[in-house]
Amino acid sequence: MLAVYLTPVYIAVNIYLLIQILQWLDTCNMVFRKWEVRITMGLVYWFLAFAMLIAFFLPMGQGRRVLKLIGNYWLGILLYLLLLVLTADLLRFFRIWSKKNRKIHARAGLVCAAILAGICAWGLGNARIIHVTPYEITVNKDGGNLDHLKVVLAADLHLGYNVGISHMKNMVKKINAQDADLVVIAGDIFDNEYEALENPAALACVLREIQSKYGVYACYGNHDVEEGILAGFTFGGKEKKVSSVEMDEFLKEAEIHLLQDEAVLIEDSFYLYGRPDAERPGRGIEERKSAEEIMKELDTQKPVLVIDHEPRELKELSEAGADVDLSGHTHDGQLFPANIVTDFLWENPCGYVKKGNMHSIVTSGVGIFGPNMRVGTTAEICSILINFQQSGI
Repeated sequence: MLAVYLTPVYIAVNIYLLIQILQWLDTCNMVFRKWEVRITMGLVYWFLAFAMLIAFFLPMGQGRRVLKLIGNYWLGILLYLLLLVLTADLLRFFRIWSKKNRKIHARAGLVCAAILAGICAWGLGNARIIHVTPYEITVNKDGGNLDHLKVVLAADLHLGYNVGISHMKNMVKKINAQDADLVVIAGDIFDNEYEALENPAALACVLREIQSKYGVYACYGNHDVEEGILAGFTFGGKEKKVSSVEMDEFLKEAEIHLLQDEAVLIEDSFYLYGRPDAERPGRGIEERKSAEEIMKELDTQKPVLVIDHEPRELKELSEAGADVDLSGHTHDGQLFPANIVTDFLWENPCGYVKKGNMHSIVTSGVGIFGPNMRVGTTAEICSILINFQQSGI
Protein backbone atom coordinates (compact mmCIF):
# COMPACT_ATOMS: atom_id res chain seq x y z
CA MET A 1 0.00 0.00 0.00
CA LEU A 2 2.88 2.38 0.81
CA ALA A 3 4.22 1.86 -2.72
CA VAL A 4 0.92 3.17 -4.14
CA TYR A 5 1.13 6.34 -2.05
CA LEU A 6 4.77 6.95 -2.95
CA THR A 7 4.26 6.53 -6.71
CA PRO A 8 3.08 10.16 -7.25
CA VAL A 9 6.07 11.34 -5.22
CA TYR A 10 8.44 9.30 -7.38
CA ILE A 11 6.89 10.70 -10.57
CA ALA A 12 7.03 14.27 -9.23
CA VAL A 13 10.70 13.90 -8.27
CA ASN A 14 11.55 12.64 -11.74
CA ILE A 15 9.64 15.46 -13.44
CA TYR A 16 11.54 17.96 -11.29
CA LEU A 17 14.90 16.38 -12.14
CA LEU A 18 14.16 16.11 -15.86
CA ILE A 19 13.23 19.82 -16.00
CA GLN A 20 16.44 20.73 -14.17
CA ILE A 21 18.55 18.60 -16.53
CA LEU A 22 16.95 20.06 -19.67
CA GLN A 23 17.39 23.61 -18.35
CA TRP A 24 21.05 22.94 -17.66
CA LEU A 25 21.67 21.34 -21.08
CA ASP A 26 20.01 24.35 -22.69
CA THR A 27 22.81 26.52 -21.27
CA CYS A 28 25.49 24.15 -22.53
CA ASN A 29 24.62 23.98 -26.24
CA MET A 30 21.93 25.32 -28.54
CA VAL A 31 21.29 21.84 -29.94
CA PHE A 32 19.45 20.90 -26.74
CA ARG A 33 16.78 23.49 -27.55
CA LYS A 34 15.55 21.45 -30.52
CA TRP A 35 12.24 19.79 -29.74
CA GLU A 36 13.27 16.43 -31.27
CA VAL A 37 16.37 16.34 -29.05
CA ARG A 38 14.37 17.23 -25.95
CA ILE A 39 11.74 14.59 -26.72
CA THR A 40 14.44 11.95 -27.26
CA MET A 41 16.13 12.82 -24.00
CA GLY A 42 12.80 12.78 -22.20
CA LEU A 43 12.02 9.30 -23.54
CA VAL A 44 15.44 8.00 -22.49
CA TYR A 45 15.02 9.50 -19.03
CA TRP A 46 11.58 7.99 -18.49
CA PHE A 47 12.82 4.62 -19.76
CA LEU A 48 15.51 4.66 -17.06
CA ALA A 49 13.02 5.85 -14.43
CA PHE A 50 10.54 3.06 -15.20
CA ALA A 51 12.96 0.24 -16.10
CA MET A 52 12.21 -1.40 -12.73
CA LEU A 53 8.48 -1.31 -13.34
CA ILE A 54 8.79 -2.70 -16.87
CA ALA A 55 11.01 -5.53 -15.60
CA PHE A 56 8.52 -6.34 -12.85
CA PHE A 57 5.88 -7.29 -15.41
CA LEU A 58 8.17 -9.11 -17.83
CA PRO A 59 8.47 -12.93 -17.76
CA MET A 60 11.72 -14.48 -16.56
CA GLY A 61 14.42 -14.14 -19.17
CA GLN A 62 17.36 -12.06 -20.31
CA GLY A 63 15.18 -9.02 -21.00
CA ARG A 64 13.92 -8.97 -17.42
CA ARG A 65 17.46 -9.43 -16.09
CA VAL A 66 18.85 -6.54 -18.12
CA LEU A 67 16.03 -4.19 -17.14
CA LYS A 68 16.35 -5.17 -13.46
CA LEU A 69 20.04 -4.30 -13.57
CA ILE A 70 19.33 -0.99 -15.30
CA GLY A 71 16.67 -0.21 -12.69
CA ASN A 72 19.03 -1.04 -9.82
CA TYR A 73 21.75 1.18 -11.25
CA TRP A 74 19.21 3.95 -11.74
CA LEU A 75 18.09 3.88 -8.11
CA GLY A 76 21.61 4.74 -6.95
CA ILE A 77 22.08 7.40 -9.63
CA LEU A 78 18.69 8.91 -8.79
CA LEU A 79 19.54 9.28 -5.09
CA TYR A 80 22.70 11.28 -5.68
CA LEU A 81 21.29 13.18 -8.64
CA LEU A 82 18.46 14.39 -6.40
CA LEU A 83 20.84 15.34 -3.57
CA LEU A 84 23.10 17.29 -5.93
CA VAL A 85 20.28 19.12 -7.69
CA LEU A 86 18.63 20.04 -4.38
CA THR A 87 21.99 21.32 -3.10
CA ALA A 88 22.47 23.39 -6.26
CA ASP A 89 18.96 24.85 -5.94
CA LEU A 90 19.62 25.65 -2.28
CA LEU A 91 22.79 27.54 -3.23
CA ARG A 92 20.82 29.41 -5.88
CA PHE A 93 18.15 30.28 -3.31
CA PHE A 94 20.81 31.96 -1.17
CA ARG A 95 22.03 33.81 -4.29
CA ILE A 96 25.42 32.07 -4.33
CA TRP A 97 24.86 31.51 -8.04
CA SER A 98 22.10 32.35 -10.51
CA LYS A 99 20.44 30.54 -13.39
CA LYS A 100 20.22 33.86 -15.21
CA ASN A 101 23.98 33.75 -15.80
CA ARG A 102 24.15 31.03 -18.46
CA LYS A 103 27.89 30.42 -18.12
CA ILE A 104 27.72 29.99 -14.35
CA HIS A 105 24.66 27.74 -14.70
CA ALA A 106 26.44 25.59 -17.28
CA ARG A 107 29.58 25.31 -15.15
CA ALA A 108 27.59 24.50 -12.01
CA GLY A 109 25.82 21.73 -13.91
CA LEU A 110 29.15 20.34 -15.14
CA VAL A 111 30.46 20.27 -11.58
CA CYS A 112 27.35 18.41 -10.43
CA ALA A 113 27.63 15.96 -13.34
CA ALA A 114 31.30 15.28 -12.53
CA ILE A 115 30.55 14.73 -8.85
CA LEU A 116 27.64 12.43 -9.73
CA ALA A 117 29.81 10.38 -12.10
CA GLY A 118 32.56 10.12 -9.48
CA ILE A 119 30.21 9.02 -6.69
CA CYS A 120 28.48 6.41 -8.86
CA ALA A 121 31.72 5.03 -10.28
CA TRP A 122 33.17 4.76 -6.78
CA GLY A 123 30.00 3.16 -5.44
CA LEU A 124 29.92 0.54 -8.20
CA GLY A 125 33.55 -0.42 -7.67
CA ASN A 126 33.41 -0.24 -3.88
CA ALA A 127 30.46 -2.66 -3.74
CA ARG A 128 32.66 -5.36 -5.26
CA ILE A 129 35.54 -5.01 -2.79
CA ILE A 130 35.09 -7.39 0.15
CA HIS A 131 36.99 -6.37 3.27
CA VAL A 132 37.91 -8.58 6.24
CA THR A 133 37.04 -7.07 9.63
CA PRO A 134 38.78 -8.82 12.56
CA TYR A 135 37.38 -9.18 16.09
CA GLU A 136 38.70 -10.91 19.18
CA ILE A 137 36.38 -11.60 22.11
CA THR A 138 36.44 -13.68 25.28
CA VAL A 139 33.55 -15.84 26.45
CA ASN A 140 33.78 -16.63 30.15
CA LYS A 141 32.73 -20.25 29.85
CA ASP A 142 34.48 -23.57 29.57
CA GLY A 143 34.92 -24.36 25.88
CA GLY A 144 35.19 -28.08 26.53
CA ASN A 145 37.63 -29.46 23.99
CA LEU A 146 38.36 -25.98 22.67
CA ASP A 147 40.44 -23.13 24.04
CA HIS A 148 39.40 -20.88 21.19
CA LEU A 149 37.26 -20.86 18.07
CA LYS A 150 37.82 -19.03 14.78
CA VAL A 151 34.44 -18.02 13.30
CA VAL A 152 33.92 -16.26 9.98
CA LEU A 153 30.65 -14.34 9.77
CA ALA A 154 29.07 -13.46 6.42
CA ALA A 155 25.58 -12.16 5.73
CA ASP A 156 23.38 -10.47 3.15
CA LEU A 157 24.73 -12.18 0.06
CA HIS A 158 21.56 -11.18 -1.83
CA LEU A 159 22.23 -13.64 -4.62
CA GLY A 160 20.30 -12.58 -7.69
CA TYR A 161 20.43 -9.82 -10.25
CA ASN A 162 23.15 -7.77 -8.54
CA VAL A 163 25.29 -10.52 -7.05
CA GLY A 164 26.49 -13.61 -8.87
CA ILE A 165 29.34 -16.03 -9.38
CA SER A 166 32.27 -13.59 -9.60
CA HIS A 167 31.34 -11.87 -6.33
CA MET A 168 30.89 -15.21 -4.58
CA LYS A 169 34.27 -16.45 -5.82
CA ASN A 170 35.80 -13.36 -4.23
CA MET A 171 33.93 -14.02 -0.97
CA VAL A 172 34.96 -17.68 -0.84
CA LYS A 173 38.58 -16.73 -1.45
CA LYS A 174 38.45 -14.22 1.42
CA ILE A 175 36.77 -16.74 3.75
CA ASN A 176 39.20 -19.55 3.00
CA ALA A 177 42.15 -17.27 3.69
CA GLN A 178 40.94 -17.02 7.32
CA ASP A 179 41.43 -20.74 8.06
CA ALA A 180 38.11 -20.83 9.90
CA ASP A 181 36.87 -23.42 12.37
CA LEU A 182 33.30 -22.41 11.62
CA VAL A 183 31.58 -20.32 8.94
CA VAL A 184 28.14 -18.83 9.54
CA ILE A 185 25.88 -16.95 7.13
CA ALA A 186 23.41 -14.74 8.99
CA GLY A 187 20.55 -14.56 6.51
CA ASP A 188 19.48 -12.87 3.27
CA ILE A 189 21.28 -15.43 1.18
CA PHE A 190 18.82 -14.79 -1.65
CA ASP A 191 17.28 -11.62 -3.05
CA ASN A 192 13.62 -12.69 -2.99
CA GLU A 193 13.61 -14.40 -6.39
CA TYR A 194 15.29 -17.78 -6.83
CA GLU A 195 14.81 -17.40 -10.59
CA ALA A 196 17.15 -14.40 -10.47
CA LEU A 197 20.12 -16.76 -9.98
CA GLU A 198 21.74 -16.87 -13.40
CA ASN A 199 23.41 -20.26 -12.98
CA PRO A 200 22.35 -21.93 -9.70
CA ALA A 201 24.40 -25.10 -10.24
CA ALA A 202 27.61 -23.17 -10.84
CA LEU A 203 26.85 -20.85 -7.92
CA ALA A 204 26.29 -23.78 -5.55
CA CYS A 205 29.57 -25.28 -6.75
CA VAL A 206 31.40 -22.08 -5.82
CA LEU A 207 29.87 -22.02 -2.32
CA ARG A 208 30.79 -25.68 -1.77
CA GLU A 209 34.42 -24.60 -1.93
CA ILE A 210 34.13 -22.79 1.44
CA GLN A 211 36.60 -24.46 3.80
CA SER A 212 35.71 -24.81 7.47
CA LYS A 213 36.65 -27.38 10.11
CA TYR A 214 33.12 -27.72 11.51
CA GLY A 215 31.14 -26.78 8.42
CA VAL A 216 29.04 -23.91 7.10
CA TYR A 217 25.76 -23.00 8.84
CA ALA A 218 23.11 -20.43 8.03
CA CYS A 219 19.79 -18.96 9.07
CA TYR A 220 17.26 -17.33 6.79
CA GLY A 221 16.56 -13.60 6.63
CA ASN A 222 13.64 -11.45 5.55
CA HIS A 223 14.64 -11.67 1.86
CA ASP A 224 14.98 -15.45 1.81
CA VAL A 225 11.42 -15.82 0.58
CA GLU A 226 9.87 -16.15 -2.86
CA GLU A 227 7.98 -12.97 -3.67
CA GLY A 228 7.79 -10.19 -6.21
CA ILE A 229 9.80 -7.10 -5.32
CA LEU A 230 9.81 -3.63 -6.87
CA ALA A 231 12.16 -0.87 -5.67
CA GLY A 232 12.31 -2.44 -2.21
CA PHE A 233 8.55 -2.96 -1.93
CA THR A 234 7.29 -6.53 -1.87
CA PHE A 235 4.14 -7.99 -3.34
CA GLY A 236 2.44 -11.35 -3.19
CA GLY A 237 -0.78 -11.12 -1.24
CA LYS A 238 -1.53 -11.81 2.39
CA GLU A 239 -0.50 -15.46 2.42
CA LYS A 240 2.52 -16.40 4.49
CA LYS A 241 5.75 -15.82 2.59
CA VAL A 242 8.36 -18.55 2.82
CA SER A 243 11.46 -19.72 1.01
CA SER A 244 10.91 -21.66 -2.19
CA VAL A 245 11.72 -25.37 -2.29
CA GLU A 246 14.44 -24.47 -4.80
CA MET A 247 16.10 -22.18 -2.25
CA ASP A 248 16.19 -24.95 0.33
CA GLU A 249 17.57 -27.43 -2.19
CA PHE A 250 20.18 -24.93 -3.33
CA LEU A 251 21.58 -24.71 0.21
CA LYS A 252 21.81 -28.50 0.39
CA GLU A 253 23.66 -28.55 -2.93
CA ALA A 254 25.99 -25.84 -1.61
CA GLU A 255 26.56 -27.92 1.58
CA ILE A 256 25.27 -25.11 3.77
CA HIS A 257 23.42 -26.39 6.83
CA LEU A 258 20.25 -24.39 7.42
CA LEU A 259 19.21 -23.95 11.06
CA GLN A 260 15.52 -23.12 11.49
CA ASP A 261 14.85 -22.34 15.15
CA GLU A 262 17.16 -25.13 16.17
CA ALA A 263 20.56 -25.73 17.72
CA VAL A 264 23.46 -27.96 16.90
CA LEU A 265 26.04 -29.06 19.48
CA ILE A 266 29.47 -28.93 17.88
CA GLU A 267 32.43 -30.96 19.13
CA ASP A 268 30.47 -31.46 22.38
CA SER A 269 31.89 -28.04 23.26
CA PHE A 270 29.53 -25.24 22.16
CA TYR A 271 26.07 -24.66 20.75
CA LEU A 272 25.23 -22.88 17.55
CA TYR A 273 21.61 -21.75 17.34
CA GLY A 274 20.02 -20.50 14.14
CA ARG A 275 16.96 -18.27 14.56
CA PRO A 276 14.32 -17.78 11.88
CA ASP A 277 13.75 -14.22 10.78
CA ALA A 278 11.74 -12.07 13.19
CA GLU A 279 9.43 -10.79 10.43
CA ARG A 280 9.17 -13.92 8.26
CA PRO A 281 9.86 -17.04 10.33
CA GLY A 282 9.43 -19.39 7.37
CA ARG A 283 7.80 -22.67 6.50
CA GLY A 284 6.49 -24.70 9.42
CA ILE A 285 7.14 -21.96 11.99
CA GLU A 286 4.19 -19.84 13.07
CA GLU A 287 6.09 -17.89 15.69
CA ARG A 288 9.76 -18.20 16.46
CA LYS A 289 10.91 -19.18 19.93
CA SER A 290 11.70 -16.45 22.40
CA ALA A 291 15.22 -15.99 23.69
CA GLU A 292 14.15 -17.56 27.00
CA GLU A 293 12.62 -20.58 25.26
CA ILE A 294 15.80 -21.10 23.26
CA MET A 295 18.05 -21.18 26.32
CA LYS A 296 15.78 -23.53 28.25
CA GLU A 297 16.54 -26.18 25.64
CA LEU A 298 20.32 -25.82 25.99
CA ASP A 299 22.98 -26.50 28.59
CA THR A 300 23.98 -22.90 29.20
CA GLN A 301 27.11 -24.03 31.03
CA LYS A 302 28.45 -24.43 27.50
CA PRO A 303 29.07 -21.42 25.21
CA VAL A 304 26.03 -20.50 23.11
CA LEU A 305 26.48 -18.78 19.74
CA VAL A 306 23.35 -17.43 18.03
CA ILE A 307 22.93 -16.45 14.38
CA ASP A 308 19.97 -14.11 14.01
CA HIS A 309 19.56 -12.13 10.81
CA GLU A 310 18.22 -8.96 12.42
CA PRO A 311 19.97 -7.65 15.56
CA ARG A 312 16.67 -7.04 17.32
CA GLU A 313 16.66 -8.75 20.71
CA LEU A 314 20.07 -8.09 22.22
CA LYS A 315 18.77 -7.46 25.72
CA GLU A 316 16.54 -10.56 25.70
CA LEU A 317 19.28 -12.85 24.38
CA SER A 318 21.82 -11.48 26.83
CA GLU A 319 19.55 -11.93 29.83
CA ALA A 320 18.59 -15.44 28.70
CA GLY A 321 22.24 -16.51 28.66
CA ALA A 322 23.48 -16.28 25.07
CA ASP A 323 27.18 -15.52 24.76
CA VAL A 324 27.56 -14.36 21.16
CA ASP A 325 24.95 -12.95 18.76
CA LEU A 326 25.94 -12.77 15.08
CA SER A 327 23.77 -10.73 12.72
CA GLY A 328 23.55 -8.76 9.49
CA HIS A 329 20.51 -7.10 7.86
CA THR A 330 21.46 -3.44 8.28
CA HIS A 331 24.07 -3.23 5.46
CA ASP A 332 25.40 -0.39 7.63
CA GLY A 333 23.00 1.70 5.55
CA GLN A 334 24.76 0.71 2.29
CA LEU A 335 24.47 4.23 0.84
CA PHE A 336 25.32 7.53 2.49
CA PRO A 337 23.38 9.19 4.13
CA ALA A 338 21.35 6.07 5.04
CA ASN A 339 24.25 4.87 7.20
CA ILE A 340 23.61 7.85 9.49
CA VAL A 341 19.94 6.86 9.83
CA THR A 342 20.75 3.26 10.84
CA ASP A 343 22.54 4.56 13.93
CA PHE A 344 19.16 5.69 15.25
CA LEU A 345 17.28 2.51 14.27
CA TRP A 346 19.46 -0.19 15.81
CA GLU A 347 21.22 -0.60 19.11
CA ASN A 348 24.06 -2.15 17.15
CA PRO A 349 23.75 -0.92 13.55
CA CYS A 350 27.11 -2.36 12.54
CA GLY A 351 30.21 -3.56 14.36
CA TYR A 352 30.63 -4.63 17.98
CA VAL A 353 28.53 -3.99 21.09
CA LYS A 354 28.80 -5.65 24.50
CA LYS A 355 25.35 -6.25 25.99
CA GLY A 356 25.68 -7.55 29.52
CA ASN A 357 27.87 -10.62 29.15
CA MET A 358 26.89 -11.12 25.51
CA HIS A 359 28.95 -10.05 22.52
CA SER A 360 26.94 -8.68 19.58
CA ILE A 361 28.63 -8.47 16.18
CA VAL A 362 26.73 -7.10 13.18
CA THR A 363 28.28 -7.24 9.73
CA SER A 364 27.61 -4.75 6.94
CA GLY A 365 27.22 -7.73 4.63
CA VAL A 366 28.78 -9.11 1.49
CA GLY A 367 26.20 -8.17 -1.13
CA ILE A 368 23.89 -5.29 -1.95
CA PHE A 369 20.17 -4.73 -2.07
CA GLY A 370 18.46 -2.47 -4.59
CA PRO A 371 20.91 0.23 -5.80
CA ASN A 372 23.91 -1.54 -7.29
CA MET A 373 26.51 0.38 -5.29
CA ARG A 374 27.97 1.12 -1.86
CA VAL A 375 28.84 4.67 -0.85
CA GLY A 376 30.20 5.49 2.60
CA THR A 377 30.08 1.82 3.65
CA THR A 378 32.04 -1.33 2.88
CA ALA A 379 31.22 -4.91 2.00
CA GLU A 380 32.80 -7.29 4.46
CA ILE A 381 33.17 -10.62 6.15
CA CYS A 382 34.04 -10.72 9.84
CA SER A 383 36.85 -12.90 11.17
CA ILE A 384 36.10 -13.51 14.86
CA LEU A 385 38.51 -15.17 17.28
CA ILE A 386 36.54 -16.39 20.31
CA ASN A 387 38.62 -17.26 23.37
CA PHE A 388 36.99 -19.51 25.97
CA GLN A 389 37.91 -18.87 29.57
CA GLN A 390 36.07 -20.38 32.49
CA SER A 391 35.17 -17.82 35.15
CA GLY A 392 37.72 -17.61 37.96
CA ILE A 393 40.58 -18.96 35.85
